[in-house]
Amino acid sequence: MKAVIFDLDGVLVSTDELHYQAWLQIARSEGISFDRTLNDRLRGVSRMQSLEIILERAGHGYAQKEKEALARQKNGIYRTLLGMLTPDALLPGARETLCTLRKRGIKTAIGSSSKNAPLILQQLQIETLFDAVSDGNGLQHSKPHPEVFLRAAEYLGEQPQDCLVVEDAEAGIQAAKAAGMQAAALGSARTCPKADYRLDRLMDLLTFFPMCNNKETSATDWLG
Repeated sequence: MKAVIFDLDGVLVSTDELHYQAWLQIARSEGISFDRTLNDRLRGVSRMQSLEIILERAGHGYAQKEKEALARQKNGIYRTLLGMLTPDALLPGARETLCTLRKRGIKTAIGSSSKNAPLILQQLQIETLFDAVSDGNGLQHSKPHPEVFLRAAEYLGEQPQDCLVVEDAEAGIQAAKAAGMQAAALGSARTCPKADYRLDRLMDLLTFFPMCNNKETSATDWLG
């Protein structure tokens, strides 16, 4: 494998609580019951699809313009919360894993359905650790459709079969396999039968890419 494509939320950082708080405000404003069980259904899907799931509990229908307004309102709340995100929010082993992969000559990319991926990477101060970013901006389909990962491979200049995807959501595992890629599962995605590998922690990924002295490059700049 020549490249690793990372989902963002739940793999490198956890913004689940920020999404939950933003959707909770929207649901309450509309008089819709919303809890963490329902919130789990929103993982790995687009903003509009998430809204549709929440509106299933509404007592009436919504026009498309109303839905779009609610989605914009939710994103505004979420982006405000993201403004408080710092590099300390990186999940354990995330920076070390990225830096080591790059030291070993492995390309890295983001494959996320989030339209806020560039802002999150900037807040975490890890945007320079990726060769490519494929995010929700301009996507026609969200996971489990493979589009986001196929775009990442294209941006990297690699064939899908040479890419490994790291995901924490079943929809993401399905998308990776539909793209013709191998899939490593973290967290709740470890129960997905389609996963090729199951990781206890992110740094276990490094065992797939052993050190190769004749291909290594200096990691000093990446480690800061």
